[in-house]
Amino acid sequence: MNIINIIGIFVLAIGAGGCASDSLPSQEGESSPRPKYDVPPQTIYRIDDHRSIVLEDYDKCYGDGYFVDAKANIRTKLWRGNFTNYAGRLIVDDSDEMNIVVPSAANSYCGDRGCNVPLLYSTDGGRTFKAMNYMQSYRPSKASENYSILVAKDGFYVVKTTEYGKGKIDNAVTKYPLAPGIEYGTVTGLPKGYHIEYLSNKPLPPLRTPSGQERFTCDASIRPSNLPKEK
Repeated sequence: MNIINIIGIFVLAIGAGGCASDSLPSQEGESSPRPKYDVPPQTIYRIDDHRSIVLEDYDKCYGDGYFVDAKANIRTKLWRGNFTNYAGRLIVDDSDEMNIVVPSAANSYCGDRGCNVPLLYSTDGGRTFKAMNYMQSYRPSKASENYSILVAKDGFYVVKTTEYGKGKIDNAVTKYPLAPGIEYGTVTGLPKGYHIEYLSNKPLPPLRTPSGQERFTCDASIRPSNLPKEK
């Protein structure tokens, strides 16, 4: 699936929720082309010594995101937005280096109905990505603070943590299988033998990103010198 297909899925996902996300692949909305910002690429999430998520052409951490695998010579565009709007944890620990998940979370109010919040997932080492919704919220960025997404060899876990009393924590855990050919949100559903599991309050596997990083980071002080002049 190419980036055009991904854009289409994102538009459908957001349209169903009734709100626009600032994590869409393209939402410039500019009447005239702006100059490409003269900023150096910024690594905002590092998986290991050769795989990372990199931000380019950005201002105040809003820009084009890419998945990069220097060893496999992969550079795949994800979307244009502010990745740090996702304020939860992200752990990528697939020793086969095939499964990758990149979440989003709009920093906006979606109304009382809330909006569907998507993530991108890859089962081919980051060469291609597909989209699916993992959360519905009227304030996605704030809600994402209570989420953890853990990527393993056979799928990924979406963990929603809720404190329902002093010192009492509930973890609602959903495991989504990942394998070549799996595509969420289709009429045919998952291939035979695969199913979504609900594992609330069951022990999770001891997953860890090789780099140790668990959250997106970005230096918002890096600003372009060629910003358009204010009128």
